[in-house]
Amino acid sequence: MTAAGGKHLGGLTSPGADQGTGKSSKSMSTKPHIAVIGAGAFGGWTARYLLRGGARVTLVDGWGPGNSRASSGGETRVMRGAYGPNQPYTKMAARAMELWKDHEAQWKQNFFHPIGVLWMVESDGEFERGSLPMLRDAGIFFEQLPASELSRRWKQINFEKVEWGIWEPHSGYLLARASTQAVVEHFMAEGGEYRQAAVFAPGLEDGNWKGLTLSDGSKLMADRYVFACGPWLGKLFPKTVGPHFVSTKQDVFFFGTPAGDPLYEEGTLPVWADHSDHFMYGIPGNQNRGFKVADDTRGPQFDPTSGERLIDKDRLAEARKYLAYRFPGMKDAPLLETRVCQYENTSDHNFIVDRHAANTNVWIVGGGSGHGFKHGPALGEMVSRLVSKDETAEPLYRLERFSSQKTG
Repeated sequence: MTAAGGKHLGGLTSPGADQGTGKSSKSMSTKPHIAVIGAGAFGGWTARYLLRGGARVTLVDGWGPGNSRASSGGETRVMRGAYGPNQPYTKMAARAMELWKDHEAQWKQNFFHPIGVLWMVESDGEFERGSLPMLRDAGIFFEQLPASELSRRWKQINFEKVEWGIWEPHSGYLLARASTQAVVEHFMAEGGEYRQAAVFAPGLEDGNWKGLTLSDGSKLMADRYVFACGPWLGKLFPKTVGPHFVSTKQDVFFFGTPAGDPLYEEGTLPVWADHSDHFMYGIPGNQNRGFKVADDTRGPQFDPTSGERLIDKDRLAEARKYLAYRFPGMKDAPLLETRVCQYENTSDHNFIVDRHAANTNVWIVGGGSGHGFKHGPALGEMVSRLVSKDETAEPLYRLERFSSQKTG
Protein backbone atom coordinates (compact mmCIF):
# COMPACT_ATOMS: atom_id res chain seq x y z
CA MET A 1 0.00 0.00 0.00
CA THR A 2 1.41 3.37 -0.96
CA ALA A 3 1.99 6.05 1.64
CA ALA A 4 -0.83 8.43 2.47
CA GLY A 5 0.62 10.09 5.50
CA GLY A 6 0.83 8.68 9.00
CA LYS A 7 -2.35 10.00 10.52
CA HIS A 8 -3.44 8.13 13.65
CA LEU A 9 -7.22 8.15 13.92
CA GLY A 10 -7.74 5.49 16.55
CA GLY A 11 -6.11 5.61 19.95
CA LEU A 12 -8.75 3.69 21.85
CA THR A 13 -6.03 1.22 22.81
CA SER A 14 -2.42 2.12 23.33
CA PRO A 15 -0.17 1.01 20.44
CA GLY A 16 3.01 2.05 22.18
CA ALA A 17 4.01 -1.38 23.43
CA ASP A 18 4.27 -2.70 19.87
CA GLN A 19 6.07 0.17 18.17
CA GLY A 20 9.69 -0.78 17.95
CA THR A 21 10.00 -2.37 21.40
CA GLY A 22 10.49 -5.87 20.09
CA LYS A 23 8.27 -7.21 22.90
CA SER A 24 5.66 -9.77 22.08
CA SER A 25 2.10 -8.52 22.44
CA LYS A 26 1.31 -11.71 24.39
CA SER A 27 3.65 -10.52 27.12
CA MET A 28 1.64 -7.30 27.37
CA SER A 29 -1.82 -8.84 27.29
CA THR A 30 -3.55 -12.19 27.50
CA LYS A 31 -5.45 -11.29 24.34
CA PRO A 32 -3.89 -12.21 21.01
CA HIS A 33 -2.96 -9.13 19.01
CA ILE A 34 -4.10 -9.27 15.38
CA ALA A 35 -3.22 -6.64 12.79
CA VAL A 36 -5.58 -6.23 9.85
CA ILE A 37 -4.17 -4.31 6.90
CA GLY A 38 -6.90 -2.79 4.73
CA ALA A 39 -10.12 -1.23 6.01
CA GLY A 40 -12.40 -2.05 3.09
CA ALA A 41 -15.34 -4.44 3.03
CA PHE A 42 -13.20 -7.50 3.76
CA GLY A 43 -10.74 -5.97 6.23
CA GLY A 44 -13.19 -3.83 8.19
CA TRP A 45 -15.68 -6.62 8.79
CA THR A 46 -12.89 -9.08 9.63
CA ALA A 47 -11.44 -6.65 12.18
CA ARG A 48 -14.86 -6.16 13.75
CA TYR A 49 -15.49 -9.89 14.16
CA LEU A 50 -12.00 -10.52 15.50
CA LEU A 51 -12.59 -7.80 18.09
CA ARG A 52 -15.91 -9.33 19.06
CA GLY A 53 -14.17 -12.66 19.44
CA GLY A 54 -11.90 -11.29 22.14
CA ALA A 55 -8.76 -10.33 20.22
CA ARG A 56 -6.91 -7.06 20.46
CA VAL A 57 -7.14 -5.70 16.92
CA THR A 58 -5.25 -2.96 15.09
CA LEU A 59 -6.76 -1.97 11.74
CA VAL A 60 -4.52 -0.07 9.29
CA ASP A 61 -5.37 1.65 6.01
CA GLY A 62 -3.35 3.97 3.79
CA TRP A 63 -6.11 6.37 2.70
CA GLY A 64 -9.02 5.52 4.98
CA PRO A 65 -12.16 3.37 4.71
CA GLY A 66 -14.22 3.92 1.56
CA ASN A 67 -11.60 6.16 -0.08
CA SER A 68 -11.74 6.76 -3.83
CA ARG A 69 -8.84 4.44 -4.63
CA ALA A 70 -10.32 1.50 -2.74
CA SER A 71 -12.54 -1.15 -4.30
CA SER A 72 -14.98 -0.46 -1.44
CA GLY A 73 -15.33 3.21 -2.39
CA GLY A 74 -18.10 4.74 -4.45
CA GLU A 75 -21.82 5.04 -3.89
CA THR A 76 -23.61 1.72 -4.26
CA ARG A 77 -23.19 -2.03 -4.75
CA VAL A 78 -25.67 -4.71 -5.80
CA MET A 79 -26.92 -7.17 -3.15
CA ARG A 80 -28.09 -10.29 -5.02
CA GLY A 81 -28.27 -14.04 -4.67
CA ALA A 82 -28.08 -15.40 -8.23
CA TYR A 83 -24.55 -16.64 -8.94
CA GLY A 84 -24.91 -19.49 -11.39
CA PRO A 85 -24.47 -23.21 -10.61
CA ASN A 86 -22.15 -25.00 -8.20
CA GLN A 87 -20.69 -22.18 -6.11
CA PRO A 88 -20.71 -21.06 -2.45
CA TYR A 89 -21.61 -17.42 -3.01
CA THR A 90 -25.40 -17.70 -3.02
CA LYS A 91 -25.36 -19.15 0.50
CA MET A 92 -22.77 -16.59 1.54
CA ALA A 93 -24.99 -13.81 0.15
CA ALA A 94 -27.96 -15.17 2.11
CA ARG A 95 -25.91 -15.08 5.31
CA ALA A 96 -24.62 -11.63 4.47
CA MET A 97 -28.18 -10.30 4.03
CA GLU A 98 -29.03 -11.52 7.53
CA LEU A 99 -25.92 -9.88 8.98
CA TRP A 100 -26.49 -6.58 7.17
CA LYS A 101 -30.00 -6.44 8.65
CA ASP A 102 -28.77 -7.41 12.12
CA HIS A 103 -26.15 -4.67 12.14
CA GLU A 104 -28.56 -2.07 10.80
CA ALA A 105 -30.89 -2.86 13.70
CA GLN A 106 -28.03 -2.62 16.22
CA TRP A 107 -26.61 0.60 14.79
CA LYS A 108 -29.95 2.18 13.85
CA GLN A 109 -28.51 2.98 10.43
CA ASN A 110 -29.78 1.99 6.98
CA PHE A 111 -27.36 0.72 4.30
CA PHE A 112 -29.23 -2.18 2.69
CA HIS A 113 -32.11 -1.16 0.42
CA PRO A 114 -34.13 -4.28 -0.53
CA ILE A 115 -35.79 -2.88 -3.67
CA GLY A 116 -35.44 -6.18 -5.52
CA VAL A 117 -33.13 -7.45 -8.27
CA LEU A 118 -34.38 -8.38 -11.74
CA TRP A 119 -32.38 -10.70 -14.02
CA MET A 120 -33.22 -10.47 -17.74
CA VAL A 121 -32.43 -13.56 -19.83
CA GLU A 122 -32.28 -13.45 -23.62
CA SER A 123 -31.88 -17.19 -24.19
CA ASP A 124 -31.93 -20.34 -22.10
CA GLY A 125 -29.43 -18.68 -19.78
CA GLU A 126 -26.97 -21.18 -18.35
CA PHE A 127 -26.03 -18.77 -15.55
CA GLU A 128 -29.63 -18.06 -14.59
CA ARG A 129 -30.83 -21.66 -14.95
CA GLY A 130 -27.99 -22.77 -12.75
CA SER A 131 -28.89 -20.13 -10.19
CA LEU A 132 -32.40 -21.43 -9.53
CA PRO A 133 -31.57 -24.51 -7.41
CA MET A 134 -28.85 -22.55 -5.60
CA LEU A 135 -31.36 -19.84 -4.65
CA ARG A 136 -33.81 -22.46 -3.39
CA ASP A 137 -31.15 -24.21 -1.35
CA ALA A 138 -30.01 -20.92 0.23
CA GLY A 139 -33.56 -19.91 1.13
CA ILE A 140 -33.53 -16.77 -1.03
CA PHE A 141 -37.05 -16.19 -2.31
CA PHE A 142 -37.41 -15.65 -6.06
CA GLU A 143 -39.90 -15.86 -8.90
CA GLN A 144 -39.19 -17.20 -12.37
CA LEU A 145 -41.18 -14.99 -14.73
CA PRO A 146 -42.01 -15.19 -18.45
CA ALA A 147 -41.38 -12.19 -20.69
CA SER A 148 -45.09 -11.32 -20.76
CA GLU A 149 -45.14 -10.89 -16.98
CA LEU A 150 -41.95 -8.86 -17.03
CA SER A 151 -43.50 -6.45 -19.53
CA ARG A 152 -46.65 -6.17 -17.44
CA ARG A 153 -44.76 -5.33 -14.23
CA TRP A 154 -42.09 -2.99 -15.61
CA LYS A 155 -43.46 -1.01 -18.54
CA GLN A 156 -40.47 1.37 -18.57
CA ILE A 157 -38.16 -1.45 -19.71
CA ASN A 158 -37.91 -2.62 -23.31
CA PHE A 159 -37.80 -6.41 -23.01
CA GLU A 160 -36.95 -7.03 -26.66
CA LYS A 161 -35.14 -10.42 -27.02
CA VAL A 162 -35.71 -11.17 -23.32
CA GLU A 163 -37.34 -14.59 -22.95
CA TRP A 164 -37.69 -14.86 -19.19
CA GLY A 165 -36.31 -13.50 -15.93
CA ILE A 166 -35.56 -14.08 -12.28
CA TRP A 167 -37.06 -11.73 -9.74
CA GLU A 168 -35.38 -11.57 -6.31
CA PRO A 169 -37.79 -9.29 -4.41
CA HIS A 170 -35.78 -9.21 -1.16
CA SER A 171 -32.42 -8.38 -2.72
CA GLY A 172 -31.40 -4.85 -3.72
CA TYR A 173 -28.47 -2.52 -3.23
CA LEU A 174 -26.05 -1.39 -0.50
CA LEU A 175 -24.54 1.99 0.26
CA ALA A 176 -20.83 1.32 -0.21
CA ARG A 177 -18.65 4.13 1.13
CA ALA A 178 -21.06 5.03 3.92
CA SER A 179 -21.30 1.47 5.25
CA THR A 180 -17.54 0.88 4.96
CA GLN A 181 -16.89 3.95 7.08
CA ALA A 182 -19.60 2.96 9.56
CA VAL A 183 -18.03 -0.46 10.12
CA VAL A 184 -14.73 1.17 11.11
CA GLU A 185 -16.45 3.78 13.29
CA HIS A 186 -18.29 1.08 15.25
CA PHE A 187 -15.13 -1.03 15.43
CA MET A 188 -13.35 1.92 17.08
CA ALA A 189 -16.28 2.66 19.39
CA GLU A 190 -16.09 -0.89 20.71
CA GLY A 191 -12.39 -0.65 21.52
CA GLY A 192 -10.62 -1.42 18.27
CA GLU A 193 -7.62 0.62 17.20
CA TYR A 194 -7.56 2.23 13.76
CA ARG A 195 -4.43 3.76 12.30
CA GLN A 196 -4.30 5.63 9.01
CA ALA A 197 -0.88 4.80 7.67
CA ALA A 198 0.64 2.90 4.78
CA VAL A 199 2.54 -0.34 5.10
CA PHE A 200 6.13 -0.39 3.86
CA ALA A 201 6.80 -4.08 3.77
CA PRO A 202 9.35 -5.33 1.25
CA GLY A 203 10.09 -8.98 1.76
CA LEU A 204 6.62 -10.05 2.87
CA GLU A 205 7.09 -13.22 0.84
CA ASP A 206 10.04 -14.21 3.07
CA GLY A 207 9.47 -16.12 6.26
CA ASN A 208 11.86 -14.16 8.46
CA TRP A 209 10.33 -10.68 8.76
CA LYS A 210 9.31 -9.37 12.16
CA GLY A 211 6.61 -6.75 12.25
CA LEU A 212 5.48 -4.15 9.74
CA THR A 213 7.06 -0.75 9.14
CA LEU A 214 4.44 1.95 8.73
CA SER A 215 4.66 5.26 6.89
CA ASP A 216 4.74 7.19 10.19
CA GLY A 217 8.02 5.46 11.05
CA SER A 218 6.55 3.14 13.67
CA LYS A 219 6.76 -0.64 13.77
CA LEU A 220 3.59 -2.67 14.11
CA MET A 221 4.14 -6.07 15.69
CA ALA A 222 1.33 -8.56 16.24
CA ASP A 223 0.75 -12.25 16.81
CA ARG A 224 -1.10 -12.62 13.51
CA TYR A 225 -1.56 -10.48 10.41
CA VAL A 226 -4.46 -10.36 7.98
CA PHE A 227 -3.76 -8.64 4.66
CA ALA A 228 -7.07 -7.56 3.11
CA CYS A 229 -5.62 -4.95 0.76
CA GLY A 230 -7.89 -5.27 -2.25
CA PRO A 231 -6.13 -4.35 -5.51
CA TRP A 232 -2.77 -3.95 -3.74
CA LEU A 233 -2.49 -7.62 -2.78
CA GLY A 234 -0.68 -8.52 -5.99
CA LYS A 235 2.00 -5.90 -5.30
CA LEU A 236 2.49 -6.85 -1.67
CA PHE A 237 2.70 -10.56 -2.54
CA PRO A 238 4.11 -10.62 -6.08
CA LYS A 239 5.10 -14.29 -6.00
CA THR A 240 2.18 -15.78 -4.11
CA VAL A 241 -0.69 -13.66 -5.43
CA GLY A 242 0.70 -11.59 -8.31
CA PRO A 243 0.65 -14.21 -11.10
CA HIS A 244 -3.01 -15.05 -10.42
CA PHE A 245 -4.33 -11.55 -9.85
CA VAL A 246 -5.01 -8.44 -11.93
CA SER A 247 -6.63 -5.09 -11.19
CA THR A 248 -8.88 -3.83 -14.00
CA LYS A 249 -10.36 -0.39 -14.73
CA GLN A 250 -14.16 -0.28 -14.55
CA ASP A 251 -16.17 2.74 -15.72
CA VAL A 252 -19.47 3.57 -14.02
CA PHE A 253 -22.02 6.15 -15.21
CA PHE A 254 -24.84 8.03 -13.46
CA PHE A 255 -27.52 9.47 -15.75
CA GLY A 256 -30.15 12.05 -14.80
CA THR A 257 -33.72 10.80 -14.50
CA PRO A 258 -36.67 12.85 -15.86
CA ALA A 259 -37.81 15.58 -13.48
CA GLY A 260 -40.76 14.56 -11.33
CA ASP A 261 -40.97 11.11 -12.94
CA PRO A 262 -40.65 8.18 -10.49
CA LEU A 263 -40.45 5.51 -13.21
CA TYR A 264 -36.67 5.33 -13.06
CA GLU A 265 -36.28 5.77 -9.31
CA GLU A 266 -36.04 3.20 -6.53
CA GLY A 267 -39.44 2.10 -5.33
CA THR A 268 -40.68 1.85 -8.91
CA LEU A 269 -37.77 0.21 -10.67
CA PRO A 270 -35.55 -2.51 -9.17
CA VAL A 271 -31.86 -3.17 -9.51
CA TRP A 272 -31.39 -4.98 -12.82
CA ALA A 273 -28.91 -7.28 -14.51
CA ASP A 274 -28.91 -8.11 -18.20
CA HIS A 275 -26.91 -10.95 -19.77
CA SER A 276 -27.10 -9.72 -23.35
CA ASP A 277 -24.08 -9.09 -25.62
CA HIS A 278 -22.35 -7.72 -22.53
CA PHE A 279 -23.28 -8.30 -18.92
CA MET A 280 -24.83 -4.92 -18.13
CA TYR A 281 -26.24 -4.00 -14.75
CA GLY A 282 -27.55 -0.95 -12.95
CA ILE A 283 -29.30 0.62 -10.01
CA PRO A 284 -32.26 3.00 -10.39
CA GLY A 285 -32.14 6.58 -9.20
CA ASN A 286 -31.38 6.79 -5.48
CA GLN A 287 -29.78 9.13 -2.94
CA ASN A 288 -30.29 11.90 -5.53
CA ARG A 289 -27.27 10.57 -7.47
CA GLY A 290 -28.89 9.46 -10.73
CA PHE A 291 -29.45 6.19 -12.63
CA LYS A 292 -26.38 3.94 -12.42
CA VAL A 293 -25.27 1.96 -15.48
CA ALA A 294 -22.17 -0.23 -15.69
CA ASP A 295 -20.67 -2.92 -17.91
CA ASP A 296 -19.32 -5.90 -16.00
CA THR A 297 -16.89 -6.74 -18.83
CA ARG A 298 -13.34 -6.59 -17.47
CA GLY A 299 -11.55 -3.43 -18.52
CA PRO A 300 -7.84 -2.80 -19.10
CA GLN A 301 -5.24 -3.35 -16.40
CA PHE A 302 -5.17 -0.48 -13.92
CA ASP A 303 -2.88 0.80 -11.17
CA PRO A 304 -5.08 1.65 -8.15
CA THR A 305 -2.45 3.99 -6.70
CA SER A 306 -1.41 6.15 -9.64
CA GLY A 307 -4.05 5.46 -12.30
CA GLU A 308 -5.95 8.49 -13.65
CA ARG A 309 -9.64 7.96 -12.99
CA LEU A 310 -11.02 9.26 -16.27
CA ILE A 311 -13.77 7.35 -18.04
CA ASP A 312 -13.29 5.93 -21.53
CA LYS A 313 -15.35 7.80 -24.15
CA ASP A 314 -16.09 4.62 -26.09
CA ARG A 315 -17.50 2.98 -22.95
CA LEU A 316 -19.66 6.06 -22.36
CA ALA A 317 -21.00 5.81 -25.91
CA GLU A 318 -21.80 2.13 -25.37
CA ALA A 319 -23.57 2.90 -22.09
CA ARG A 320 -25.68 5.61 -23.78
CA LYS A 321 -26.60 3.25 -26.62
CA TYR A 322 -27.60 0.51 -24.21
CA LEU A 323 -29.61 2.90 -22.01
CA ALA A 324 -31.61 4.19 -25.00
CA TYR A 325 -32.32 0.63 -26.14
CA ARG A 326 -33.33 -1.01 -22.84
CA PHE A 327 -34.82 2.06 -21.10
CA PRO A 328 -36.30 4.19 -23.93
CA GLY A 329 -37.58 6.87 -21.58
CA MET A 330 -33.96 7.57 -20.57
CA LYS A 331 -32.77 8.23 -24.13
CA ASP A 332 -30.61 11.38 -24.24
CA ALA A 333 -30.54 11.54 -20.43
CA PRO A 334 -27.77 13.86 -19.23
CA LEU A 335 -24.66 12.37 -17.69
CA LEU A 336 -24.52 13.56 -14.08
CA GLU A 337 -21.48 11.77 -12.67
CA THR A 338 -18.88 9.23 -13.62
CA ARG A 339 -16.66 7.04 -11.53
CA VAL A 340 -13.66 4.85 -12.26
CA CYS A 341 -13.23 2.00 -9.83
CA GLN A 342 -11.41 -1.28 -10.17
CA TYR A 343 -12.03 -4.97 -9.83
CA GLU A 344 -9.29 -6.98 -8.16
CA ASN A 345 -9.72 -10.18 -10.12
CA THR A 346 -8.31 -13.58 -9.39
CA SER A 347 -7.80 -15.80 -12.42
CA ASP A 348 -10.90 -17.84 -11.52
CA HIS A 349 -12.87 -14.96 -9.91
CA ASN A 350 -13.02 -16.77 -6.56
CA PHE A 351 -11.87 -15.20 -3.30
CA ILE A 352 -8.52 -15.80 -1.66
CA VAL A 353 -8.64 -16.79 2.02
CA ASP A 354 -5.46 -18.56 3.05
CA ARG A 355 -2.26 -18.46 5.07
CA HIS A 356 1.00 -17.52 3.42
CA ALA A 357 3.10 -20.64 2.86
CA ALA A 358 6.30 -19.07 4.25
CA ASN A 359 4.69 -17.38 7.24
CA THR A 360 1.78 -19.21 8.82
CA ASN A 361 0.77 -16.28 11.04
CA VAL A 362 0.09 -14.22 7.88
CA TRP A 363 -3.32 -14.50 6.20
CA ILE A 364 -4.18 -13.20 2.73
CA VAL A 365 -7.81 -12.24 2.13
CA GLY A 366 -9.02 -10.71 -1.12
CA GLY A 367 -9.79 -11.23 -4.76
CA GLY A 368 -13.28 -9.75 -4.61
CA SER A 369 -13.40 -9.88 -8.43
CA GLY A 370 -16.21 -7.34 -8.71
CA HIS A 371 -18.65 -9.27 -6.53
CA GLY A 372 -17.07 -9.19 -3.08
CA PHE A 373 -18.58 -6.15 -1.37
CA LYS A 374 -21.98 -7.63 -0.55
CA HIS A 375 -20.34 -10.57 1.23
CA GLY A 376 -18.38 -8.37 3.66
CA PRO A 377 -20.04 -9.33 6.96
CA ALA A 378 -20.33 -13.04 6.09
CA LEU A 379 -16.76 -13.20 4.86
CA GLY A 380 -15.49 -11.29 7.91
CA GLU A 381 -17.33 -13.72 10.17
CA MET A 382 -15.73 -16.67 8.37
CA VAL A 383 -12.20 -15.23 8.30
CA SER A 384 -12.38 -14.30 11.97
CA ARG A 385 -13.22 -17.89 12.86
CA LEU A 386 -10.44 -19.31 10.68
CA VAL A 387 -7.79 -16.94 12.03
CA SER A 388 -8.85 -17.22 15.68
CA LYS A 389 -9.15 -21.01 15.69
CA ASP A 390 -6.20 -21.63 13.37
CA GLU A 391 -8.42 -23.46 10.91
CA THR A 392 -8.08 -23.85 7.14
CA ALA A 393 -10.38 -22.41 4.51
CA GLU A 394 -12.29 -24.46 1.96
CA PRO A 395 -10.15 -25.59 -1.01
CA LEU A 396 -11.93 -23.14 -3.35
CA TYR A 397 -10.38 -20.21 -1.47
CA ARG A 398 -6.88 -21.59 -0.93
CA LEU A 399 -3.83 -20.41 -2.84
CA GLU A 400 -2.86 -23.95 -3.78
CA ARG A 401 -5.74 -24.08 -6.24
CA PHE A 402 -3.76 -21.95 -8.67
CA SER A 403 -1.02 -24.57 -9.06
CA SER A 404 -3.65 -27.24 -9.76
CA GLN A 405 -5.22 -24.95 -12.39
CA LYS A 406 -1.88 -24.76 -14.17
CA THR A 407 -1.39 -28.49 -14.29
CA GLY A 408 -5.04 -29.53 -14.60
